[in-house]
Amino acid sequence: MKNRVSIKDIAEQAGVSHSTVSRALQGTGRMSEETRARIIELAEEMGYTPDALAQSLVRGSTRTVGVVVTTIADPFVAGIIAGIEEVAGQAGYTVLLGASHSNPEREIAVVENLRQRRVDAVIVTASRVGDHYSELLQRFGAPIVLVNNMVQGEYLYAITCDQTDGAFRATSYLTQLGHRRIAYIGSAARQHSSRMRQLGYETALAQAGLHVDPRLIIAPKEARDVEVGRAALRMLWPLRPTAILAYNDLTAIGAMIAAREMGVRIPADISLVGFDDIDVTEFVTPPLTTVHQPREAMGRAAMQMALDLLHEKAIQNRVLACELVVRDSTTFPISADKASVPSFSHA
Repeated sequence: MKNRVSIKDIAEQAGVSHSTVSRALQGTGRMSEETRARIIELAEEMGYTPDALAQSLVRGSTRTVGVVVTTIADPFVAGIIAGIEEVAGQAGYTVLLGASHSNPEREIAVVENLRQRRVDAVIVTASRVGDHYSELLQRFGAPIVLVNNMVQGEYLYAITCDQTDGAFRATSYLTQLGHRRIAYIGSAARQHSSRMRQLGYETALAQAGLHVDPRLIIAPKEARDVEVGRAALRMLWPLRPTAILAYNDLTAIGAMIAAREMGVRIPADISLVGFDDIDVTEFVTPPLTTVHQPREAMGRAAMQMALDLLHEKAIQNRVLACELVVRDSTTFPISADKASVPSFSHA
């Protein structure tokens, strides 16, 4: 393979010192414009590319940010990454990606690996580690921003959607349609966010004067969200709920699959609401009513927060609003008095 062109090679060809070439390429130092232009032209002709590692050692920054996700297969995560990359690219940063696969030990290992690669900051989506990041900061000395995990601790920088309010809005909508037996399918793998959504669900039931039936709150331990939803509907159906709030859209889609297998009609027999508003929710049958999380906005905000921390700016944790998107997977229960139910706009 052809050897990499170095500053030394350019200096020898141009008949100048190494330092002169370095200053010319960096646009610094005093020299004639003719000399600077000749050196830059020669560098281009010879195919010179800067050594990123050497530059990072000089300026103390690699201009890279590490991003830890549960899995790249999750379409919700893909939206967050898109937002991160948009702001990172505008700021001249490169994104390095690592997957934790919902394993806390692996999550820490991925973060440590990113720091060994001298990333300037780390962004973690849907963290399973939480408060332990205070300890990690002391070791790494670099900003760590959490997305969708507003846990409490000495050191936390976080951007999240108001998941409790989102679940509250979804459940309130179902109660206003006339539903009285509403189930909640949680996530055993994401206990923190699942509890936040369950809190919104229970608050809405209480506000509607409804009893919380613990039998209607389940979180099957299947590995994949779709399988959680499939198992959950089979467990819940004998209890005859008239509506379900699922932890996320993939869980809701799993419930849809089970409903089709069981001959249960959505929404005629049971209404179904997801959470996240991933792209596919518009195209399933029926289109899924869901809680919209501004994924790309969350990613952009997380990356901007990391940049602000790197520039030692004062920041605050941010909570973005969720919105209910009404589609065709929800309707009145058979026994409801439709005349007394307020109208809602559809997406």
